[in-house]
Amino acid sequence: MCALLSCQGLTKAFGAQELFSGITLVINAGDIVGLIGPNGSGKSTLLKILCGLEPADSGTVFAQKLLRIGYLPQEDILVEEAGCADNLYAACAYLDLDEAERYNRVNALLSRTRFPDPQQPVRLLSGGWRKRLAVCRALVCRPDVLIMDEPTNHLDIEGILWLERLLGAALPDSPAAVLMVSHDRRFLENTVNRVIELAPIYPEGSYQVRGGYADFLEKKTDYLLQRQGLEERLANRVRRETEWLRRGPKARTTKARYRIEEAGRLQDELGEIRDRNRSLGQVGIAFDATGRKTKKLLTATGLEKGFNGQTLFIDLDIDLTPGRRLGLLGRNGSGKSTLMQILASATRCSGLLPDAGAIALADSLRIVSFDQRRQALDPDATLRRALAPEGDSVFYQGQSLHVATWAKRFLFRTDQLEIPVYRLSGGEQARILIARLMLQPADVLLLDEPTNDLDIPSLNVLEESLCEFPGALVLVTHDRFLLDRVCNLVLGFDGAGRAEYFADYDQWLAMLEERERGEAAGSPLQAKEKSVAKPKPGKLSYMDQREYDQMEERILAAEARLGELEALMVAPEIVTNPGQLQRYWQEQEEVQSQTELLYDRWNELERIRQGKTE
Repeated sequence: MCALLSCQGLTKAFGAQELFSGITLVINAGDIVGLIGPNGSGKSTLLKILCGLEPADSGTVFAQKLLRIGYLPQEDILVEEAGCADNLYAACAYLDLDEAERYNRVNALLSRTRFPDPQQPVRLLSGGWRKRLAVCRALVCRPDVLIMDEPTNHLDIEGILWLERLLGAALPDSPAAVLMVSHDRRFLENTVNRVIELAPIYPEGSYQVRGGYADFLEKKTDYLLQRQGLEERLANRVRRETEWLRRGPKARTTKARYRIEEAGRLQDELGEIRDRNRSLGQVGIAFDATGRKTKKLLTATGLEKGFNGQTLFIDLDIDLTPGRRLGLLGRNGSGKSTLMQILASATRCSGLLPDAGAIALADSLRIVSFDQRRQALDPDATLRRALAPEGDSVFYQGQSLHVATWAKRFLFRTDQLEIPVYRLSGGEQARILIARLMLQPADVLLLDEPTNDLDIPSLNVLEESLCEFPGALVLVTHDRFLLDRVCNLVLGFDGAGRAEYFADYDQWLAMLEERERGEAAGSPLQAKEKSVAKPKPGKLSYMDQREYDQMEERILAAEARLGELEALMVAPEIVTNPGQLQRYWQEQEEVQSQTELLYDRWNELERIRQGKTE
């Protein structure tokens, strides 16, 4: 099999800091590869090199002739004043497509993504819908290889589920292969069939496992145990050779020179293995509590809030006690961050206040907040000042720590202390904010998307710290693994004024799926109809006329695909392959639904042409 995209011996450094060296990987058709690794290991840089956006210091990138690569960067590249559809048209403007094909591509993607209003300017979209549009922008050119950098950032859980279905759908226009950086462990487990970790602990610079994220964890554990066993065996050999070297000259033979050289080589090898085995550090996260014994920390009754005529929640009661870890769930814009801001303002009696309701606090209650917008960081300040604003030391849990010691706890090197914040990665900036949070003793922690950009080792330590925190916690996160591990109660928002408590994420998700099944009428075509003015009876608009002219061809193509799927699903090689059979079944359901919508739309356009009204 000829690889679609590959690289050999890639090395990259910025100044004296080497990101990676000797990286070799191969992307074949059918691969969905998850690229993971600690912050600063060069994952985003590697993606840019593979896309041809940045040069490597050494090594080679190989790509099939005429290979088309779609790239989704961490920061969305969208035209703010243009509408969603116009952004997609602009993305495929350079392709050799006629107007009808370009129209079909754009509208098919918008329909599959369920955009409520394709003409809405990008500047009015929430972060989650911006990310969905950015994914569509990378897909509209129908790339052979789709490369994505943190695609789940800013997506709510419903958006992540949408992306999982999109990557799992076996559609004719799907990319042949996908390579993505992600720290969302549940997302990785549900989508990838291969995992690659970049880390200095590996002699080759990376470690690759075919399978899901759980398979990777299992094999990585075995690998590290083997490395530890190798270190122990080498240590024993070095000890024996060292003892021999210490003996007197009479105890040595004429082969002494060889043994002396071998002892030196073993010592060097042991030192290298020890360095690698200890290079994978962990962030020292531990939140400081006040030690308060009060049973009732915060009680809110009848909270209500809305903006511009839209009610986010109404008649909401919240009871926070020590040990309560409450997760907030809901679509972007449903009120989660608004509620967090209201709770954070309660101790100040200023800031964002509810439209109705009351909040009662324990005496001298201390609330500490983490804001996903990270506005508290001065981008021009040095790392030293960001970690220790008052001087060269911090006061943590009753003791004074030098800023260099404090920085090492969060995996920063001493030579980074004078680097300005804007030059640090998103994950490194997140660690600065968590470091500041730890300096403030708290009764209640309010964490709004604290996991964005954090690497997986940092996420593991964050989970442990939150589980051990004795106060109350309110958490907004799209990390389902973190929700399951930390929260003992969840509050789900529907975006229409209702908020309901659930035992866990799975219970909320079951409710969501049941609601979606009951909203079959809210199809993409009907959503489009609601947002676009109806043409006058007897005359189709220009866009509707084009749609009508292409409708028969689209229906015939959909029915032809249904016939192909029916034949495929009875083929012996497919019947014995449950995974492939499931994918074909899912595609059949989608195509059948699409065909029915096309017929409905065709009938409606025909009625308009004939001047008939209901």
